[in-house]
Amino acid sequence: MEVVESYKLGSIEVTVSKTDKSNKLKVECTDGDFRSEFTVSPYEFENYRRLMNRKITDAFKDQ
Repeated sequence: MEVVESYKLGSIEVTVSKTDKSNKLKVECTDGDFRSEFTVSPYEFENYRRLMNRKITDAFKDQ
């Protein structure tokens, strides 16, 4: 899949890539020990990115 964006949230590496469906993006997160994957719409990624990043950070903090 084509990578749309890749960035780090502290020790968490986040990769956003296209999926087979044009209305969904796949978000993959890893900190080396734990891995999480979920899908979002392009609208959610553009408009709710800060909330998404906070939820990713909180989820990995609990691990």
